[in-house]
Order: sequence, then C-alpha cells, then structure tokens
Amino acid sequence: MLVELNNIFKWVQQGGQRIFLLKDINLKVEEGEFISIMGPSGSGKSTLLNVMGMLDTFDEGEYDFLDEPVHKLKEKHRANLYKQYIGFVFQAYHLIDELTVYENLEMPLLYKKISGSERKSLVADMLDRFNIVGKKDLFPTQLSGGQQQLVGVARALIGKPKLILADEPTGNLNSKQGEDIMKLFQKLNNEGVTIIQVTHSEKNAEYGKRIINLLDGRMV
Repeated sequence: MLVELNNIFKWVQQGGQRIFLLKDINLKVEEGEFISIMGPSGSGKSTLLNVMGMLDTFDEGEYDFLDEPVHKLKEKHRANLYKQYIGFVFQAYHLIDELTVYENLEMPLLYKKISGSERKSLVADMLDRFNIVGKKDLFPTQLSGGQQQLVGVARALIGKPKLILADEPTGNLNSKQGEDIMKLFQKLNNEGVTIIQVTHSEKNAEYGKRIINLLDGRMV
C-alpha cells in the first residue's frame, strides 16, 4: 500500500472552538492509482493533499506511507521520504525566483545526490519534453503564468517520483496546455506513477480512475 490514512482529523482553534479542516478521513491508495479529489472551495481538498504530501501535519489519526508511520517520524526522516518519492505540482508554482528555469529543475536532483552528468541529461530531457529549451536561462518572473506552471510540472516529474500530488495542475494554463498536462499525467500513470489531483474541472477529474468528493472536511 502506498498511502494509508486512518481516522485523520485536522483542526484549528478559533475563539475557543475547534474548526475542523479534515474530519475522520479514511483513505487507501494503491500504487498505480489515478485519483481525482473534488469538492467546493473550503472543503479541505488542498489540506488533504498537503497532509498526504507531508507538508502539513494533522491532529489525530495515523498515516502510513510505503508502510512507514509518518505520524511517528521525525521531521528530517519525513522530509527525506517526501524528497525521495513525492512530486508536488502546486497551483502557485512555488518556483524559486532567484534561480533560473534550469536551476529550478535541477533542484530536486541535488537532494537526491544524482551525479552532474545525469542531472544535465535529465534536465535537458525535461526542457525538451515541455518545449521550454529556449527558456532555460530565464528567471521565473520573466515567464508567463502558463510557462511557470509548465516548469512547476516539469520540476515535480524530474526526480521520477512514485507519487505525484497535483493541486489544480491546469489552473493557470490555456485549454490546449491543460489538456497536454492531463495527457502527460495519463501517460505517466500508465507507466505506473500514482497520481492524486485536486481539481474543479469535471473534464480533468474524468482522467482519474477514482473520484473522491469532499464536503466540509469529510469524504462524501
């Protein structure tokens, strides 16, 4: 089992009251699945994705990732798991402004201690695949929103993660680019990569083999 969430609760305290962001989430994800998470704004979709991506903690429950108990791991061990196995595509890109496109793409490979020559070829491959070879020496602020999103997707994929978590991955793309990204996800999924995406788009959700609906932090 790749991901197993048991009775996950997450809340914030507000005026002496608990406001629940996630309520009693139970979810099992097998390797090779493609799951779409849907629900209205504020239903807990991004929070759930961040919990699975180990970017966010939770208050109650258990989370096993590849049979490792995430809820018991120290920060450093958790970060290593995340860097090793998870690729995250954020809606807001999260590119590093001080680094060029090339350096942004290379970043995840440095964490993995991949040799210089291999890094070079992996980055070249991604630049090529996303038609952004001409942009490699530019900084994120010099790119359009759509181009930044493509770089963000490329960066998530470059380390060949086992699990891709995508938060509205086509939110800033035109329909052609959006469709290209979804087809790429589909291809990766066919190659065995597990994908969990949060989306508002019925059309994008259809790419998933399973749809999970959230409402007020609960699975419905």
